[in-house]
Amino acid sequence: MRVFVTGATGFIGLPLVKELREAGHSVLGLARSDAGAEALGRAGAEVHRGEMERIDTLTSGAKAADAVIHLAFSHDFSKFAENGEQERRAIAALGQALAGTKKLLLVTSGTGMATALAGHPVTEDDEPVGGNQFPRTPEVAASAFVERGVRVGIVRLPQVHDTRKAGLVTLVISIAREKGFVGYVGDGSNCWPAAHVTDVARLYRLALEKTDNFARYQAVAEEGVPMREIVEVLGKGLKLPVRSISPEEAGSYFGWMGHLASRDLRASSTKTKRALGWEPKGPGLIEDLKRLEWV
Repeated sequence: MRVFVTGATGFIGLPLVKELREAGHSVLGLARSDAGAEALGRAGAEVHRGEMERIDTLTSGAKAADAVIHLAFSHDFSKFAENGEQERRAIAALGQALAGTKKLLLVTSGTGMATALAGHPVTEDDEPVGGNQFPRTPEVAASAFVERGVRVGIVRLPQVHDTRKAGLVTLVISIAREKGFVGYVGDGSNCWPAAHVTDVARLYRLALEKTDNFARYQAVAEEGVPMREIVEVLGKGLKLPVRSISPEEAGSYFGWMGHLASRDLRASSTKTKRALGWEPKGPGLIEDLKRLEWV
């Protein structure tokens, strides 16, 4: 297949391009800069110049492909609501371009963006947070096109990591450096799910090849890694003290991420593994955190 990939030059995007090319697919990758275009060329992808703000470049890329994988999202958290609206417009444009074709639109969400019963891990059957509860609504935006002749797949991501980045844990590191200690809330027993970036790239490729009409997938290799274990590894690597903080202090220490720092975000991938034959092979989060290149 010829696959249009947004966010193709990013942390997950480039490993995905490599995964798709090795499986025999051709890739049309969105690039907004010369550096991004050069990286895509080296990875064996065809370059499509454009950006999220230019809807025409998304539409033309989607129409020129057999399927679309949408990875792009601005992680400037000072404009989170604005970025969520930009994402909604982008998905709407991609969906409109594919309407009536039965082609696949594969979009990216997060395991923390789904509703689940307290004390239970998030599963593929759990619905996304709706209404005005959260600024990002990629699942709702994409699902609207199922009835308009588009096959839709949702990939929910946990903390995606290698030895360079680790999802929200990367932000925890930045906060710790600023505050002078690595903090966790309460006893630190709440857990975050995780997966290695190469495993995540392979899951997107399998979802591309196997999604029928509509499906949700969860790219979870580790159902939950305790925050206390995460921060203890970070403390050693950063040579900073590790300290418990109260729930009341979470907002002032973690900022906008305070509500997430104390949540148990466990998530399952049992149905995903069965549907796609996906078996994670990469190192675990703690193993990668011990070998961080920036520490």
